[in-house]
Amino acid sequence: MRITHLKVNHLVNPIGYRLEHPTVSFVAEDTTGKWLRSARVLVASDPDFHHVLHDSGDRADMQSTAYELPISPAPETRYYWKVFVTADNGDSAESETAWFETAKADPWVADWITPCADKHLQVSVFRDFEITKPVQRARLYLTGLGLYEAYLNGKKMGDECLMPGFCDYDAWIPYQTLIPELSQGHNRIEIVLADGWYKGWYGLRKNHELYGDRLACIAELKLFYTDGTSETICTDTSWKARKSPVTSSGIYPGEVYEPGIDRSEILSVERIDLDKGRLRPRLDPPLRIQKKLRPISLIHTPAGETVLDMGQNMVGWLGFHCDAPEGTRIRFQFGEILQKGNFYRDNLRTAPAEFTYVSDGKSREVRQHFTFFGFRYVKITDWPGEPNLDDFRGLVIHSEMEVLSQIETSDPLVNKLFENTRWGMRGNFLDIPTDCPQRDERYGWTGDAQIFSGTACFNMDTYAFYTKFGYDLACEQSRLNGAVPDVVPTAGYTGTISTAWGEAATIIPWNVYLHYGDPGILRRQFDSMRGWVDYMKRQDDAHGGKRLWQSGFHYGDWLALDGNVDGGVYGGTDPFLISSAYYYYSTRIVAKSAKILGRTEDAAYYTKLADEIHDAFIREYFSPSGRLCVDTMTAYVVVLYMGLTPDYALENVRKGLLNKLARNNYHLETGFVGTPYLMRVLSDNGMNDCAYHLLLEKGFPGWIYEVLMGATTIWERWNSVLPDGSISGTEMNSLNHYSYGSVVEWMFRDMLGINPDENHPGFARFTLSPKPNYSIPWAKGTLRSASGLIRIGYRLEDGVLTFDVTVPFNTKAELVLPDADLDEVSCAVQPGQADENCGFAQEHTLNDSCSSAQGNDRNDSSGSVHVAEAEQENALTRDAMGQLTETSSDRITGKKQNGSSVTITLLAGNYTFRYRPTKPYRKVYSLDSLMSELNENPKTKAILDKYFYSVYKVIPFEKELFTLRQNLNGPFTYLPYETQEMLDKMLREVE
Repeated sequence: MRITHLKVNHLVNPIGYRLEHPTVSFVAEDTTGKWLRSARVLVASDPDFHHVLHDSGDRADMQSTAYELPISPAPETRYYWKVFVTADNGDSAESETAWFETAKADPWVADWITPCADKHLQVSVFRDFEITKPVQRARLYLTGLGLYEAYLNGKKMGDECLMPGFCDYDAWIPYQTLIPELSQGHNRIEIVLADGWYKGWYGLRKNHELYGDRLACIAELKLFYTDGTSETICTDTSWKARKSPVTSSGIYPGEVYEPGIDRSEILSVERIDLDKGRLRPRLDPPLRIQKKLRPISLIHTPAGETVLDMGQNMVGWLGFHCDAPEGTRIRFQFGEILQKGNFYRDNLRTAPAEFTYVSDGKSREVRQHFTFFGFRYVKITDWPGEPNLDDFRGLVIHSEMEVLSQIETSDPLVNKLFENTRWGMRGNFLDIPTDCPQRDERYGWTGDAQIFSGTACFNMDTYAFYTKFGYDLACEQSRLNGAVPDVVPTAGYTGTISTAWGEAATIIPWNVYLHYGDPGILRRQFDSMRGWVDYMKRQDDAHGGKRLWQSGFHYGDWLALDGNVDGGVYGGTDPFLISSAYYYYSTRIVAKSAKILGRTEDAAYYTKLADEIHDAFIREYFSPSGRLCVDTMTAYVVVLYMGLTPDYALENVRKGLLNKLARNNYHLETGFVGTPYLMRVLSDNGMNDCAYHLLLEKGFPGWIYEVLMGATTIWERWNSVLPDGSISGTEMNSLNHYSYGSVVEWMFRDMLGINPDENHPGFARFTLSPKPNYSIPWAKGTLRSASGLIRIGYRLEDGVLTFDVTVPFNTKAELVLPDADLDEVSCAVQPGQADENCGFAQEHTLNDSCSSAQGNDRNDSSGSVHVAEAEQENALTRDAMGQLTETSSDRITGKKQNGSSVTITLLAGNYTFRYRPTKPYRKVYSLDSLMSELNENPKTKAILDKYFYSVYKVIPFEKELFTLRQNLNGPFTYLPYETQEMLDKMLREVE
């Protein structure tokens, strides 16, 4: 047994964070045990645990996903902790020692200082000091506005970028804790400052000085000597300032770096009146260089330009080695796409996005400092000689989040789509969840954030990231009486209040809770969550109290394709249907969250409110006969997904969605609201084939269309790039916009079937309900959940379905096998932990009878597996009729037939299930098939020739009516329903 992934508030060994409620989590793995018998957490003030501050004792009820330490941490103190775990089979383990260190003690002794210089000058501030005796420990607590880098004796401290990050500076200013490596004798600490988001050009409404008009910093260097004495060096008027080698910088403009600039002029500093009460310990995970990419080619364009191709739309910096002569001025421009083979950047709108390097004649490794770029291509001007690819690297920067998962399928295009989505997340999770990373925007749009949050939680550990964003969101709400602005931080823009965007307050913390099992996120955000619902209710009450939100502006189904204007932004779905649906959905989340937190009165109040909204919605938008009164793809999707379809209307709504797809040639037309839920609704409502059809659609609009057009991230628009390779427009057209990457949540939840259980969050209990399809013969994936490694894969061979499953230690899974007959299912069981590299059981021989292997298997020369003698308690046998029969198994603890599916309850272990499905897993033709598909298959074409084309020699509307059903009910091509049913049956029988 091993104990891994030790985290405090989902951070590894955090230092200087806001930790009023330190909560530890861990994963126990590599054991053949099933259940945690007991776990014990120790916290001490020393790494040897001589001074234990908390001992939980051996506890059978220990929650490995969230154990809140019952201590009140002192400031400026390091705590050490470890975990002991014992399994039901006697396996036990002791973890390595982890730690966390608290932030500084209040109040601040240091002063905020600013250089006595023109406010447009980029400067650094510094202080010289002497170390005359041995230092036992040192800490530097500091922050700078807008951005800063700290240097000690000319060397950058730490590896973080763009500190202190972006936040609602009017409400709070985060500070960081650094560990300086001091030298005996003379030392110099220098803090290089830049405008950043705080002071520079940023935002759609107000261009400059959104939060302040002067550079500033505050710092306390605390020195603790071995003789027991201490000293604090604070920012005050004794500090000095000088010009920065970064002579110009900004989020949109880019940067000018002149390391050889004359910095000999010494400037004084002065105190600046900034509220120290806004200083708070940090919340955000660090921004770091996470990857380094070598460019794939150097292009000489038809226009005579020299362009680097990074091979990937990425976000961060360009690093390079340069030996240019002194005074050489080299210019770099950044763009996402080539046009007619030439460099292009017009879709960045007014953002210059440039970097200029002025050489001092020294051989240097050069990078940027206080800006970032979203790019694939870099245009280089005035480089001396021919650039060498080996001298350049793309430095990929994003917030540090552990990668949790992987998906691989039989279709390389789907695999590429998955990777594109992950790259889109990397590019836009840069301290806040931005919409795009390249143009004159880079805003924290709340709609984009909530739409993608489910996918994000599957992709990476976003707990700490969303904790910080949630705090900013709550700060903005406090000024807006509970309303959630459409961008957070607002950056001087009052914001638009709209449903689906405001749901960032409710949906994000709920998703985080579901995935990571730590209710702390709900506790911290509950006032924010409730505030948003209360705001919606006030809008409702102000306009009649109908328990519907039918007032104000709403973005609606943004960028949907069914709007009134081709290429427009407003979708065709009634925005008040969407706002009222979200009103219900958010209220229901708040009610459930209140119950989890033990807030009984709140739970009752919001449950009653949700019920009232539900009933009002049904009265407003459904006819008595069960017709949905808004006939759009997104309307059908929303009412199905959000639980707003009454039982009497369910079949009508499902048919309505299918008809809408058929009328649209089985192409999606959804936007920001409909797309995240579309695929999941299809798979959950008997239209799984349609979901796979949409996934694999190679034409416009579709995800694979983007892949085939060379996308390496997700686009903002379905047609951001036209089939001829030209960009479709420049006004609002980002090629790195992660929202539609929400399809990956469907890949996890439906294709692979991994679903959290809200009654047992953090995957302590979960459901595996894969929905395979013949169009992707195999798929596999892993999820490093908060409770351990979940692994599932399926493959379809010769009409037989095989599922390989890993259930982690101390969890339970309900596996739902689709289209299965319990009597025909065979299985193999192996206790223990599977590898994390997506290797599945098909790599081993599967016994025809169900068996349980204990111990280490080994392969002989023929590749077969020698299986150790099965433990009787884990054995599952198959009788002569092929039926699974429980002996005394406590790994497979239950099984039942549920209609066309089989549900099997699994404890920790590795499993392989195999059966022939009760329905054929192949393409099924029907009246709802496209005419183009029926005409392509000779067998179905023969049926049409005999029963349709022979009757109707001319089909007037065949190009407009896409399916056979539509044509059979056309004005001149009607066939009796009895004939239609016969045709449908014949088509379904075609292999």
